[in-house]
Amino acid sequence: MRKRTNDPLEAHVPERSCILTRRTAPREELIRLALGPDGQVAPDVRARAPGRGAWIGVGRGNLDEANAKGTLKSALARAFKSKTLAVPADLGQLIEAALRQQALDRLGLEARGGTLLTGAERIEQAARAGKVHLLIHAADAGEDGNRSLDQAWRVGGGEAQGLVFPEARTILSMALGRENVVHIALTDGAAARRVTLAINRWLAFIDPDAGLERAPKASRAARPSAGDVFVDEGNA
Repeated sequence: MRKRTNDPLEAHVPERSCILTRRTAPREELIRLALGPDGQVAPDVRARAPGRGAWIGVGRGNLDEANAKGTLKSALARAFKSKTLAVPADLGQLIEAALRQQALDRLGLEARGGTLLTGAERIEQAARAGKVHLLIHAADAGEDGNRSLDQAWRVGGGEAQGLVFPEARTILSMALGRENVVHIALTDGAAARRVTLAINRWLAFIDPDAGLERAPKASRAARPSAGDVFVDEGNA
């Protein structure tokens, strides 16, 4: 359980080490792999599977290369203390799909929780009033619409530009259960942090050179607050 503190910047963040690079980082930046009863290695991006876990902090390209060379399996065997394990050849694809789904699920949860706005007019009003913590555009959103909402966000004290989501409006609409979702605004700071984290874990895996720094700085969002609670099951 995360230690509570009155200072958000001093909140304790659990760390883990990447089994391939030995780099230590906050667990929110890494991806957990779990070992099933049948010895099959599988993504556990929500870090909820029971038992010992192994953590990776590399992008898909490096992971696929390590998997093809067998170095990933060797590292996993050491981490799980077992030689009887099977690593899927398409593990990188499975992780990417799981991270994508987690980001979409997160948006759906925030929509149902009432912390998310859609509709250009509603978003523009909220942005100008300083109520938007994170602005997101669909991949196929028009430049004029993006520019108009970005300007409104700046006027309200936000960042220069919103985050372009790597999926089109049809996918966002299905995730939120709404019609024609082109733009999204998060009006709650904690919700913006949750969404930013989910999206940027996905983006960092696809393109590690962009990494978590890709998030808008109004990720006021990506920075944990003292009120946030992260469950740490104590998994390795």
